[in-house]
Amino acid sequence: MNIVMLGPPGCGKGTQAKRLEKSRGMIQLSTGQMLRDAIAAETALGLQVKEIMSTGKLVDDDTVIAMLEARIEEPDCENGFVLDGFPRTVPQAEALDKLLEAKGLTLDAVVQLTVNEDALVDRLSGRFTCTNCGEGYHDTFKPTNTADICDKCGEGSFERRPDDSAESVRTRLKVYREQTAPLLPYYTSRNKLHEVDGLGEMDDVEKEILAAL
Repeated sequence: MNIVMLGPPGCGKGTQAKRLEKSRGMIQLSTGQMLRDAIAAETALGLQVKEIMSTGKLVDDDTVIAMLEARIEEPDCENGFVLDGFPRTVPQAEALDKLLEAKGLTLDAVVQLTVNEDALVDRLSGRFTCTNCGEGYHDTFKPTNTADICDKCGEGSFERRPDDSAESVRTRLKVYREQTAPLLPYYTSRNKLHEVDGLGEMDDVEKEILAAL
């Protein structure tokens, strides 16, 4: 089964995609993470998109589609995948349909996680990560037990994503409203869209998604 996980930044797409990976044997394909990995590795692609992503804007379609096409050709995608962060626009959705058709694949379902935007700003702008082990924290919802010390590894070095500032988050939400929201009628007209409340408990959200699928 191949599905798309839709919703604004910070709605829990990545978390639920990972859960589907475990429960359904599907591979999570996060275009955002793929791009961030390229930036960290300072590849040609990473250098190209670093400035764009730091301001919360979208990377151009051709770049993302070419990256995705190469990824779904890898053997671990044979049992299905969850697209997390793609498509974000109707032209990307149309390009995805053409890509899958050319490879003899189908898009089976689209899950939209709905959330309150003010809650999303609080959720994203408060995130930080241990630079040593990668454990994630939040200023309000998941602070470290001891100030400035990672609960998991005991180190004291943390980082925040540049695009998680409140200003950048609001820019990303504005981009989502203007460019991604039109995907809803696109997929509704194809009888593929399923809406799920993304602000519930993670287990409850997962149950709703599995019920929809």
